[in-house]
Amino acid sequence: MISTAEFRNGARMELEGTPYYIVEFQHVKPGKGGAFVRTKLKNLKTGQVLEKTFRSGEKFDEPDLEECEMQFLYSAGDAYTFMDTSSYEQFTYQKDQLGDDTDLLKENTTVEILLYEGNPISMILPTFMELEVVETDPGVRGDTASGGTKPAMVETGATIKVPLYLETGEVIKVATRTREYVERVRA
Repeated sequence: MISTAEFRNGARMELEGTPYYIVEFQHVKPGKGGAFVRTKLKNLKTGQVLEKTFRSGEKFDEPDLEECEMQFLYSAGDAYTFMDTSSYEQFTYQKDQLGDDTDLLKENTTVEILLYEGNPISMILPTFMELEVVETDPGVRGDTASGGTKPAMVETGATIKVPLYLETGEVIKVATRTREYVERVRA
């Protein structure tokens, strides 16, 4: 059980059978009446943010969450197969269970899978990934001074905005949280 006195940013709680984590909270003690807590909660299943107010002292169940370190092995259509790095068991999950970042998954990448009651609800990629550019328009001489960007398809199928001077075949570092180009990787 977690009470409103134990609320912290990032703390997890279960509300009406759904797992949430606290994005923001504020304890309020008005001059009259009882104290209360204003919160912003993020649904761990859908990603929706909800603003909710609770009376001070309320208690909530903690969700049955488990973080598992898994290595991505391969995909077949919308099915993605992972290996648990501690037990070496293989698990296959559907694309909609893993979130929106499946297009950045590269074979042998180690990820964190968040399980709620034994079912995956999200996947956390490494902060940065090195990916090869497989398709992009050629850079035009003189374009580099403007600092513009162009779309480039990387080896996993994702499209990333990259500087105009990058060519097909180059390896780039991508920030997975923002899906932005960071730098060119030197060989």
